Amino acid sequence: VQLQASGGGLVQAGAPLRLSCAASGRPIRSYAMGWFRQAPGVEREFVATINWSGSETDYADSVKGRFTISRDNAKNTVYLQMNSLEPEDTAVYYCAARTGPAPRASQYEYEFWGQGTLVTVSS
Repeated sequence: VQLQASGGGLVQAGAPLRLSCAASGRPIRSYAMGWFRQAPGVEREFVATINWSGSETDYADSVKGRFTISRDNAKNTVYLQMNSLEPEDTAVYYCAARTGPAPRASQYEYEFWGQGTLVTVSS
C-alpha cells in the first residue's frame, strides 16, 4: 500500500489543522493506521493510532484531548484533526500502516510509510 500525507502548513498557536493520509494500491481496511511526527533533532515519536474499523484509538499523552484520529475506509483515507495547536507540535507528520487490525504505538510495528507533511506552529 502507498500512502500520501497532506494538509500540513503554517498556522498560529491555537489554530486547528486537519491532515489527510490517502492510501492507494490496497484497501486500508486491512490495516491499522498511525500518525507519527518528527521534529528537528528529535527521534520520530508516536502521535495517534486507530484500528481497522475505527472503533479503537490511542493517543500520545501530549496530544490527548487536542488531536483526533479517524478513518474513512470507503475513501481509503485516514485523518488527523489537530486542535489547539502549540509551537511544540511543529514537526513533520507521517502516516503509517501496519498489517492487521489492532492499533499500535510503536513505529517498529508499521511496514508502510508516507512521505510526511510539515506542520509549523508559530507562537
